[in-house]
Amino acid sequence: MYEEVSNFTVDPPVQGFLHRPLSPSGDGLILTHGAGGNAQMALLVALAEAFAGAGFMVIRCNLPFRQKRSFGGPGRGDAVRDREGLKNAVAAMRKLASGRVFLGGQSYGGRQASMLLADEPVADGLLLLSYPLHPPGKPEQLRTEHLPRLRVSTLFVEGTRDPFGTMEEIEAARKLIPAKTELLTVEGAGHDLGFKGKTKSAELPGRVLGTFQQLFG
Repeated sequence: MYEEVSNFTVDPPVQGFLHRPLSPSGDGLILTHGAGGNAQMALLVALAEAFAGAGFMVIRCNLPFRQKRSFGGPGRGDAVRDREGLKNAVAAMRKLASGRVFLGGQSYGGRQASMLLADEPVADGLLLLSYPLHPPGKPEQLRTEHLPRLRVSTLFVEGTRDPFGTMEEIEAARKLIPAKTELLTVEGAGHDLGFKGKTKSAELPGRVLGTFQQLFG
């Protein structure tokens, strides 16, 4: 079960869905979506339910660009504002969770989360789902320039057939991060990690949760 949550007193606003755990651990997690998705993505819903079941307070949030328009990807000028939106979401979670607060996102959302934390370590750890290491077919256009500044522990969850980055490329990117990292691979999955349309990977949320708990204790 979850409830809608919004805070329009801050700019950019925080808007999304809140999962309250029955037995709170004190920790919180913010999840956000990729360039073509929203906070109702099946992957985010499944992960939010798994983490809430383990005691996490979870917010699935719509990035500011998605709050402005219900379809289409972010524009060139949206990234900075999207990062500010994630920063505001972390601040909102700090008021709900007494313990650690983690930030996570799928594809574009994960990239913006990582860039935010590289500049301002406002969260205690990072969950990257299908990190878009480079555009498909353009391995020379690596999106790694900020990774050496990322000083929070990070969990990568990557499909072995993701055109945005091979496992070898992801491993090389991990080595740029001067903090503890872990890689969870999803065999045979593409950029959607097995959550495409009505097709869902039933075991993935539990695997992500288990690996996350091992990394962060």
